Amino acid sequence: MSKIIVEVKDLKKHFSTPRGMLHAVDGIDFKIKEGETLGIVGESGCGKSTLGRTLLHLLESDGGEIYYDGENITNIDQAKFRELRKEMQIIFQDPFSSLNPRMTVADIIKEPLIIHGIIKDKKKLDEKVLELMETVGLVERLMNSYPHELDGGRRQRIGIARALALNPSFIVADEPVSALDVSIQAQVLNLMQDLQKELGLTYMFITHDLSVVKHISDEILVMYLGKMVEKTSSKKLFEQPMHPYTKALLSAIPVPSLDVKRERVLLKGEIASPIEPKPGCRFAPRCPYATELCKDTDPEIEEIMPGHFVVCHYAKEINKL
Repeated sequence: MSKIIVEVKDLKKHFSTPRGMLHAVDGIDFKIKEGETLGIVGESGCGKSTLGRTLLHLLESDGGEIYYDGENITNIDQAKFRELRKEMQIIFQDPFSSLNPRMTVADIIKEPLIIHGIIKDKKKLDEKVLELMETVGLVERLMNSYPHELDGGRRQRIGIARALALNPSFIVADEPVSALDVSIQAQVLNLMQDLQKELGLTYMFITHDLSVVKHISDEILVMYLGKMVEKTSSKKLFEQPMHPYTKALLSAIPVPSLDVKRERVLLKGEIASPIEPKPGCRFAPRCPYATELCKDTDPEIEEIMPGHFVVCHYAKEINKL
């Protein structure tokens, strides 16, 4: 049985706004097994990217606990955190804005190695850069190129090489293919899966593209306005979604066949505000099954079937279990 490499308990991240506190991440729990991928999906603004950045301490949490390889790293000191940074890396969504336009490809990839003092010899640094470039499918002649001279796919490969430079075990991939053409998306996804097998990497893969998350994830966590609504294996989620929001999301996936007809679930009603949210299910204003209980009382997480967690008062009734 694989060991748990990342665990999050009741994680919260709030932002102060003129209208009050915005609850971007509001009590999320999950575990990620070593060598596996947890997909995080949901609409834009649901808190996916904030969750990933809070997990890596790019944003500081406002509550809850974060564990890495069994150690509580929620309030870790700077010295330990510097060492931990080698283990936990991130691939950003936009491969252009996340790269320094004044640095060459070689300089970008070698920067983390220099900062952490891992390789000091210039010749060995260049050899390591070439090795990383080869690993992610970049040719040697691009070493002295600048990001603006390259296409999106190559830029994202630079971002992946930079993330791999410190030999991490865990990588948060924050919508790493959403800014790329479809053909390039497939290449980058296949590269990430190959690297996972070769290097034993663990991923948290953030996306709003359900076809992508199905392709790469072992487990999927569905978020809605800062809350988890459903979590299970990728196979189970697509075969038997149990939360009304997940059902609506999956019904929107285009089917590449004229013979197959899928009943589209259209959500109506106003989206609840994540600023100073009222008690009750945040999906209730758009849910066709909502009652007064849903509007007044927060639903608890419940394991409806083995390994299938749903946050809904009426999940059993809706799914006739």
